[in-house]
Amino acid sequence: MDPFPKDSESAAGGEPSRGAAPSSGVVVQVREKKGPLRAAIPYMPFPVAVICLFLNTFVPGLGTFVSAFTVLCGARTDLPDRHMCCVFWLNIAAALIQILTAIVMVGWIMSIFWGMDMVILASKYSALTHLTSPL
Repeated sequence: MDPFPKDSESAAGGEPSRGAAPSSGVVVQVREKKGPLRAAIPYMPFPVAVICLFLNTFVPGLGTFVSAFTVLCGARTDLPDRHMCCVFWLNIAAALIQILTAIVMVGWIMSIFWGMDMVILASKYSALTHLTSPL
């Protein structure tokens, strides 16, 4: 038995032949719409984001609480039209939600995901700063 199908077998099997024209390219762009609490997560340096993830893993809300103070130190967020103090209080509110709902495990899970988002944003931020740095 031949391990490679013949042209008639591949056509009958529903597989596309190698000489087929590529399908027309359609570009679809997906943009995530974030709520105000999620958009208030600051873009921190990568080591700080990892520390916040570690804190959120073991003490729900603590890393989010620490990240709120990075906003006061000038960390950028996805809420450029809001004042720094408003974004600070949004992060404090997220930390309190995580702490208060940690009893029923929802806050702990939310806290871990929040820390993972911090690390993801930090890695994107560091990749962008390395691309734009003059060195």
